Amino acid sequence: MKFSVQREAILKPLLMVGGVVERRHTLPVLANILINVQDNQLSLTGTDLEVEIVARLSLDAESESGDITVPAKKFIDICRALPEGSRIDFVLDDQKVILKSGKSRFTLSTLSATEFPAVEEGAMDHRFQCTQDVIKGLIDKTGFAMAQQDVRYYLNGMLWELEGDSLRVVATDGHRLALATKHVEGMDIPALVQSILPRKGVIELSRLVGDGEESVEIALGKNHIRAKTSSFTFTSKLVEGKFPNYGQVIPKGGDKIVIGDRLEFKQAFSRTAILSNEKYRGVRLLVENNQITLVANNPEQEEAEDHVAVDYVGDTLEVGFNISYLLDVANVLNSEKVKITLSDANSSALIQDAEDDTASYVVMPMRL
Repeated sequence: MKFSVQREAILKPLLMVGGVVERRHTLPVLANILINVQDNQLSLTGTDLEVEIVARLSLDAESESGDITVPAKKFIDICRALPEGSRIDFVLDDQKVILKSGKSRFTLSTLSATEFPAVEEGAMDHRFQCTQDVIKGLIDKTGFAMAQQDVRYYLNGMLWELEGDSLRVVATDGHRLALATKHVEGMDIPALVQSILPRKGVIELSRLVGDGEESVEIALGKNHIRAKTSSFTFTSKLVEGKFPNYGQVIPKGGDKIVIGDRLEFKQAFSRTAILSNEKYRGVRLLVENNQITLVANNPEQEEAEDHVAVDYVGDTLEVGFNISYLLDVANVLNSEKVKITLSDANSSALIQDAEDDTASYVVMPMRL
């Protein structure tokens, strides 16, 4: 097995697959990247048994076919450390890999490619194509609300719902919920399909897809999701379990509708957060005619107070929220105006773009 490649050409696909490689591995081969050369195409594969990423690139020089696995971190670090514009010669010789570039030479240990585990995919029942920015946008708008290490393991991920031509994604940690919907041209799923992507899979997929118009093909099966482009194939196991009925959580019939400037809200949230209780992050919102007053205090008897001018006329309401949750929403909305719908001090807030309801955010109140 032998090939030659430009440093810059191999570095990007290497970093693509490197993110999924397990640092704390139980199987030694999981710390390695599988390298395969066939018909002048180089494939690099990394997996942690939950998520698998295959990156591909065409070689611009003669190569000899073969496959082997090499230590991921060392291979990436070597390529990073070489000078820009350098060319790397890769040769497999007697179960050792020799890398040469300019005056540098490295010998890496290997493990057989036959030891490298492949993700068992099973049948893929549903397929659709869309631009990468659709997937990227949906994850960016909702990913922050995923739980991190909840015993309700199905919350440590993201629900994908396919129905008709709509792709809806939902994330919640039990204290707040984020929901976003996109219409996908050409998608036609007759009955509702629900799949839960694991947290790591969501993060890796977000890293792989770009903001552009390039196409990505999504395939969903009973146990796996696959995303495929010309340069990579991403496969992830799905989380078994039933996602909670998020429709019951979305508040309905709120009679206090507040509209304000997103940037002003974001800046006021950031300022009051400084003196909020570091553990609970609670801030009181006093909603009155044409103004919201934010008040935060902490056990050191310090206090912050801020005011935001809003469009609102109605009854006065005082309600407490975790200021970090409000800030997270303000950071992912990209509209000028934000609409906050409230009912009473014990009900959740519904936060949306004032002119677009394709993304909705629910934040539960706090007792302060």
